[in-house]
Amino acid sequence: MLNRLIQTPQSAFKAAIVLSLALHIVLLAVYVPTDTKLPKKKDEVIVIKLEEPKQKPEEITSPPTKQIPLVKGPATQAAPSAPTAEEWAFASKYTLKNSKGYRHSWGKQVRSMMGTAVEGADQGQVRFRIEIAPNGSIFQVDTLWKTSDKAEELARKAIRSMPPLPPTPTGKPLIFEKTISFSPFANDDSPIYSNDCLPDSPRFINPFAWDGKSQQEIKQNKPAEQLSPAALAECLKQLPQDSIEGVTAHDQRQLNQWGSNRLKQRE
Repeated sequence: MLNRLIQTPQSAFKAAIVLSLALHIVLLAVYVPTDTKLPKKKDEVIVIKLEEPKQKPEEITSPPTKQIPLVKGPATQAAPSAPTAEEWAFASKYTLKNSKGYRHSWGKQVRSMMGTAVEGADQGQVRFRIEIAPNGSIFQVDTLWKTSDKAEELARKAIRSMPPLPPTPTGKPLIFEKTISFSPFANDDSPIYSNDCLPDSPRFINPFAWDGKSQQEIKQNKPAEQLSPAALAECLKQLPQDSIEGVTAHDQRQLNQWGSNRLKQRE
């Protein structure tokens, strides 16, 4: 009995301690401020920063080098080839338009012997009045005008050293004027023959011209002469086939003569 009495206070003491601890825990849970509570774990955000790769020393580009402009030389044009034997054979028989084929071959022969034309002060043109004897020998050469002393010098040197020429087509002296172009920009002057059977237009006469002394009268221009059918058929036999170079040169001459930079193509 005594033992039970002795154990009772101890049990009561333990119970009191347990109760006190429980009360303290409850009070702490109720009255502790919210900011002292442990924060909830937030979602973690991982930020990855990408950096540009650094160039390796050997990959570093060097500054661009300064380009040296190319020096463009003067324009040149080689001398054309001399007329062939076939061309001279045709020229020696072609009688139309004051022996057009002969006159062209003569100018081509002279230009072929003048050498390469170089852009510069020596380039230019020279126009001659030439008289060729019936046997093909050069009788007289007069300079009408020139734009280059060098062109005249080379042309006259070529004329003096020309090979023997065939007789003139008509058997008569051949008198004509010819311009020799010694320039790197000269176009081919090959003629075309398709219109050579057409009669020449008569020389224009001013119908109102008056010398102030004679009686005044209105002069009428003569109409162009027309070939008979037989003469036309005979003329057509001499006409050769025009070359592509001749047609191109003819069109270029027409464009240079009648063209204008003020004319614009309609859109």
